[in-house]
Amino acid sequence: MRVKLVLTFAAHGSKPVNDYSEQRFEMINDAARKIANSNPAEPHYREAPNNVEAEQALLGAILVNNDAYYRVSDFLKPPHFHEPLHRKIFEVAGDIIRMGRTANPVTIKTHLPADSKVGDLTVAQYLARLAAEAVSIINAEDYGRTIYDLALRRALITIGEDVVNIAYDAPLDMPPQTQIEDTERRLFELAENGRYDGGFQSFNDAVSLAIDMAGAAFERDGSLSGISTGIHSLDARMGGLQRSDLIVLAGRPGMGKTSLATNIAYNIAAAYESEVQADGSMSAKNGGVVGFYSLEMSSEQLATRIISEQTEVSSSKIRRGDITEADFEKLVACSQMMQKVPLYIDQTGGISIAQLAARARRLKRQRGLDCLVVDYIQLMTGSGKSSDNRVQEITQITTGLKALGKELNVPIIALSQLSRQVESREDKRPQLSDLRESGSIEQDADVVLFVFREEYYVKNSEPRDPHDPKYAEWEALFDKVKGTADVIIAKQRHGPTGTVKLAFQSEFTRFADLADPSFSQYEEH
Repeated sequence: MRVKLVLTFAAHGSKPVNDYSEQRFEMINDAARKIANSNPAEPHYREAPNNVEAEQALLGAILVNNDAYYRVSDFLKPPHFHEPLHRKIFEVAGDIIRMGRTANPVTIKTHLPADSKVGDLTVAQYLARLAAEAVSIINAEDYGRTIYDLALRRALITIGEDVVNIAYDAPLDMPPQTQIEDTERRLFELAENGRYDGGFQSFNDAVSLAIDMAGAAFERDGSLSGISTGIHSLDARMGGLQRSDLIVLAGRPGMGKTSLATNIAYNIAAAYESEVQADGSMSAKNGGVVGFYSLEMSSEQLATRIISEQTEVSSSKIRRGDITEADFEKLVACSQMMQKVPLYIDQTGGISIAQLAARARRLKRQRGLDCLVVDYIQLMTGSGKSSDNRVQEITQITTGLKALGKELNVPIIALSQLSRQVESREDKRPQLSDLRESGSIEQDADVVLFVFREEYYVKNSEPRDPHDPKYAEWEALFDKVKGTADVIIAKQRHGPTGTVKLAFQSEFTRFADLADPSFSQYEEH
């Protein structure tokens, strides 16, 4: 018979020390007798879902044949075991196997507390019994799935109990909507990762993730560690958009920050190629699924921009209907192609960070998600009470965006306005200190990009008199900067800062790599 874990209870006892305690003792005995004689169909105690026998069978299979570990290690972790001793055995066995050594009762027992007892057995005897009564490793994955599913059920019970307890006794500063959002977050984490709280991660796991990322970059088109923006000169300096990064894209009105964000979002979605993972789920091999929060423009306006960029038909002509039959045919063909692109737009104005996070989680569960774009930070609201302190609210928003990127493991491109002090300077090139309303934007961002088009300012400084001696000088400068834009990498945790030179076609709102390869495309700061 398989060994089962035994809990022994020591009875305390001689006689009660006084009459009162004797009466209490009799009352407890009466209650116990009533429970014992009650209807067994009405349980008075429910144990958390677990299957100790399945845990024992899996551990026994691993101890006999270490190959069984690799059948479950991609989804099963030590915390999924119900019995603490089994968690420790699985963790130690995994460490030994990953080091290329053999995990068996002899090599494992030295890493476990020698004074622990399992019923009448020592730990060493218990390990030997597990190995002696092991079943075939053919069933190892089935046992692992059973353990994993029961762990999820226990986690669901914990979340459910917390929901009930908090709802009964909610603190004043926690309205029901906040509890709903927190519960949705915990359920999302459980659904995505099989966990419901944070914790320390071993350095060995972190190293494995880093190697996996390097391998993915080696196999991906362009050899990028992140998601390609579709603009090669920008990818070359950033390595693509890195997962969990908060990328702030800022600029003054008219610089084209929304156009650049739209270009990048469409490029990522249009390049989407999926592949099947080992667990049957789908993931992006190239490109990705994009969620776009358009707080400033409607979805129709955003679609018009993208269509204009793709068809090279001016967006102003599309709005006025000033197009030819050939142009219309191009628009129809483009729209048919765009229907297959995984780009999802949310045009809710004034959305809060909590609502944005909840909708992003839902999109990832339903459609997948590889990149988020928020246009723009200053149009969002915080999740707390309304406050006159806009700086604190912006801090809450940027902190929430950074946390959401890590939770969903996707890059978030958040657009931001710049303060008007840029216009009062002779040098209009933006700086980090120009980020509007809060230093937290600079602090929380992993990457800060500024869009700067000198053409915009030079065009506005055109001398009124064509015969003015300065007109020729202005004309030469305008020809030099016309159709170009600078993307200034002002901050980057993973690489150098500098300026990337791009081409900009204002009539199509399109950014692209410069056609002339001899032009210096990058200036490092």
